[in-house]
Amino acid sequence: MLGLIAAGAVAVAGYYVANREDPAPTRAVQPVEALGVGALGRVEPATRIRRLGAPGGMNVTRLSRLLVEEGAAVTEHQLLAELADAPQKDAQTARAAAALAEAEARLALARAAGRAEERRAQQARLAALRAAEESARREADRADRLVPSGAGGVAEAERRRFAAIRATAEVAEAEAELARLQSPRPEDLAVAEAQRDAARAAHQAAEAEAELSRIRAPIAGTILLLHARPGDLLGNDGLLDMADLTRIDVVADVYETDLPRLRLGQSAEVQIPGSPGRLNATVREIGWLVRRTTQAGTDPVAAVDARTVPVRLALDAAGIAALGRRANMQVQVAIRP
Repeated sequence: MLGLIAAGAVAVAGYYVANREDPAPTRAVQPVEALGVGALGRVEPATRIRRLGAPGGMNVTRLSRLLVEEGAAVTEHQLLAELADAPQKDAQTARAAAALAEAEARLALARAAGRAEERRAQQARLAALRAAEESARREADRADRLVPSGAGGVAEAERRRFAAIRATAEVAEAEAELARLQSPRPEDLAVAEAQRDAARAAHQAAEAEAELSRIRAPIAGTILLLHARPGDLLGNDGLLDMADLTRIDVVADVYETDLPRLRLGQSAEVQIPGSPGRLNATVREIGWLVRRTTQAGTDPVAAVDARTVPVRLALDAAGIAALGRRANMQVQVAIRP
């Protein structure tokens, strides 16, 4: 009996040993850096879409000339359109330019003081006046010497002295005139220069005012959309939208909790809705501001108070060719670990 019990115990023990399950293997914890990031994104030119309006500010202005059409390629500073008040401002600029030319001519005249022939004529006149002064002085001295002897009268001597004094004054006046013709007075130069500067400032202001009646391209790019035509008033929508389509980005809205897994230069894939292919991209910029995104919908598990950061991904040449005319299209982004 005891032998049967012992044999049974040995058999049971052997069964449990033979059928023992090994403990479940420990699953390795994947580091956070090894995980990718998925997000929704939108197509946007690297230079952003520029909306151009009236440069004059809040004044509502009528469009007079439109020099481009949608899809046109333009260069930087190219004239795109003119407003209705451009001719009036051009006339004001021309008038300011004429006033500036007049002020510059006056300044040149003040600096020159006198022409060469005027200086030569004044020198000859001065020489003649000096000779006349010397003669009048000798005659006055002779008349004074004759008075004591009775050969000359007192009245005649006084007339001679007066003539000598007048000749001396004429010489002094001629010398001052010659000095003026040879070198300008500082006061005259200061006045002429101030008038020139005022006219130049007025001309620059008129040019700047005239430029406000013209709309130029801030960058080289492509005209995407026109909001107004000749004869329309430019309102809040402005004149047109433009962008540089040679560099295209995808702006992904990445949740703030996924930011630790991002780094510049990281490769990514862009999935276009309805297209089986994928486009390659590279993370080139991570935003500096966390934005609150409120999503309204009926999905009970959707994020209703999501906080995201815009991450810009640069597309390669194939992506630019595929999405160059798809600005604002929504795409799906997968950033590789």
